[in-house]
Amino acid sequence: MAKEIRLNAFEMNCVGHGTHGLWVHPENTRHRYTELAYWIELARLLERGLFDALFIADVIGTYDVYKGSRDTAVREALQIPNNDPFLVVPAMAAVTEHLAFACTFSTTYEPPFPHARRMSTLDHLTNGRVGWNVVTSYLPNAAANFGLDGMVKHDERYAIADEFMEVCYKLWEGSWEDEAVVRDRERGVYADPAKVHEIAHVGKYFRVLGPHLSEPSPQRTPVIYQAGTSARGREFAARHAEAVFVGGGNVEGVRESIADIRRQAAALGRDPQHVKMFPSCQIIVGRTRAEADAKRAEIQRLLSVEGMLAHYAGSSGFDLSRYQPEEYLEYRDTDHGQTSARRYTQGKRRTAREVIEAIGKLGDGTLFFTCGTPEEVADTLERWIDETGADGFNLSQHLTPRTFADVIDLLVPELQRRGRYRTSYPPGPYRERLLGPGQARLPTGHPGAVYRRAAAVAVA
Repeated sequence: MAKEIRLNAFEMNCVGHGTHGLWVHPENTRHRYTELAYWIELARLLERGLFDALFIADVIGTYDVYKGSRDTAVREALQIPNNDPFLVVPAMAAVTEHLAFACTFSTTYEPPFPHARRMSTLDHLTNGRVGWNVVTSYLPNAAANFGLDGMVKHDERYAIADEFMEVCYKLWEGSWEDEAVVRDRERGVYADPAKVHEIAHVGKYFRVLGPHLSEPSPQRTPVIYQAGTSARGREFAARHAEAVFVGGGNVEGVRESIADIRRQAAALGRDPQHVKMFPSCQIIVGRTRAEADAKRAEIQRLLSVEGMLAHYAGSSGFDLSRYQPEEYLEYRDTDHGQTSARRYTQGKRRTAREVIEAIGKLGDGTLFFTCGTPEEVADTLERWIDETGADGFNLSQHLTPRTFADVIDLLVPELQRRGRYRTSYPPGPYRERLLGPGQARLPTGHPGAVYRRAAAVAVA
């Protein structure tokens, strides 16, 4: 039986997310990102399209590497202004029943205790429809915003993240027993103190006594996403992630990343099919090929090369304004995003001029890109799913709401006709939708599951 294709919407609580310059398009409504109505309308649209989740990115600093200044980012609204991703979720949850929400949060600069409560709160308010995209943050300005003199080294950021996850698992899975909340009105006992436990965590980076302040939520631990595909990032994903945002613009690269992460997960004792894979994706679809090509030309005309260069500089550490046109880019360790740093510096050698030309074109290889009729796009999506082992796609927008509306109105019916897309939502919380019936909690084999109180008693 052919694998069902899942779609997540890739968004951010800002004007300019990933394809820069398009906010000037007269149909684009991204300037409304500060309105609750914007997010409510988006959630209703995505649920109508039977999307799995709304995946909300975030940064905690400005892109100020390009030309040594934040001016380009500010002028072009490149992820600044930018609001908190968590605060819009309850409003969207209130007007939907099935759509899930995966929010980005960095483990590098803030402590785990308040974050664990934040995620438990959202899991309660969404009735088990929340996930956490774990990131470690690469912008120098982010480090400065939290009082540091420089960026934390790449691999140390992941070491911090590992311990951060351990603390969260202890709070979510081990602090409150399943029978702790009794709500006994006659005795006036809401929760049994003997079944609520301190975690007494003492580690290299964190000291947390506990107990967790939130009572157990439907999933306890939110669905864990991860988006880094460096060697250290893959290792982290294999250990912790239940869904991975896989970068890459070709089938071979994505297939290799997916296979490697699942091999490592299996070696750690996890079921590799409990790690779902979502390549990044851009889609332009039209009723005819001519219509699709016209949409592409329109978007290409408005695309800001300067904005894309500023984004690349912040994510990779390579400021192309400092290169001569015919100077070759060579890989170096920048402590920014290693996947971005390798994008144009490994394999075929490229000059700065060639890289700038590539960055300034839609479908430059940083994201999987497809353009065409519903039949043509569906053919491409099927090939990617079947040849890479992926489970679906994180779909980026060009224009709001047209990109998602086109996919829902034109592409989704074609995928449904082929039996490759759901026609209704299955019941249950988000993790059950991903992993199957009866999987609302972390499955056995996941490192967080060992902190369950019942598991700890059994081991003793």
